[in-house]
Amino acid sequence: MRRKDVVLMATVTSFEGLERPSRSELRQFAELFEPLFANSSEEARRQAVAALSQSANVPAAVAFFIASQPITISAPFIATSKCLDDQTLITIARTQGAAHVRAIVRRENLSPTVIDALVGLRHALDDSKSAAEKPKAPEAQRSLLDAAPSGDDEALRERLRAMAAHVVRPESDRLGLRTLTAMQEALLVRFARNREAELFAATLADALSASRWLAERIMLDISGRQLGTTLKAMGMPRNEALLILERLYRHLDELEGDVPQSEGLWDGLDADECGRRVEAWGRADRYTYEDRKLAQAAPAEAAPTTARASGGRR
Repeated sequence: MRRKDVVLMATVTSFEGLERPSRSELRQFAELFEPLFANSSEEARRQAVAALSQSANVPAAVAFFIASQPITISAPFIATSKCLDDQTLITIARTQGAAHVRAIVRRENLSPTVIDALVGLRHALDDSKSAAEKPKAPEAQRSLLDAAPSGDDEALRERLRAMAAHVVRPESDRLGLRTLTAMQEALLVRFARNREAELFAATLADALSASRWLAERIMLDISGRQLGTTLKAMGMPRNEALLILERLYRHLDELEGDVPQSEGLWDGLDADECGRRVEAWGRADRYTYEDRKLAQAAPAEAAPTTARASGGRR
């Protein structure tokens, strides 16, 4: 069993390392995953599902398979995975238990289509109460879907929207988010305090897993907003972030009313929005960086060919 657990986790880890898996790699993973999952321990299954819940490349068949597992295993995947489309979520809600429905409701952004389907489930339950031959719905599911009076669909929709939008994570909850290590935090503070811009840029690029070009572009925004956005996205503590901003951008140390400008900038940033912006910058940087590497490699590859051709003419 231990060896099977290791093989499952190795397969998942290898798949996670594929930034843009090809069709054959997706198909191969789908073929390998289910039998490995079936022969692994429950703890290994939980770990594999938790890891895949952060992946944007899980094949549709694997995503549906995971979401159909017992809720003790599938909950993090149902609540967070971006690989579950609306139709899959609706199917899971209709075919699984109330616990799966509650996990769906925990998702950050429920579409109107899914919300309407969840409302429709309540009507199905109402119909089942009047038909003795139909099985009763689980008590927990009735309590969720009977939250609004019969006929008051809009009230139920609003309740579901409120539940879906409840996500106000404590700042300490960094699960699945890019986060600075203690060493990176210390280095950024030190280099900012000493105004060592080049070393700061190198550390920032390392923390972002991005090119030096992106780090320097962020720092070149003299308003300090882009760097503030980056630091908040990566979970930099408030006091240290303010110190960094004030040391690198002198004007942010000046008062605006009764508070330094750095505090107004920092407090005006939304952590979730910052995270989305930084991820978008990172994706654009990876595409640009790959293009630059290909452009640099092309002349190098062409040079030997040119040399051989000229040698042949002689």
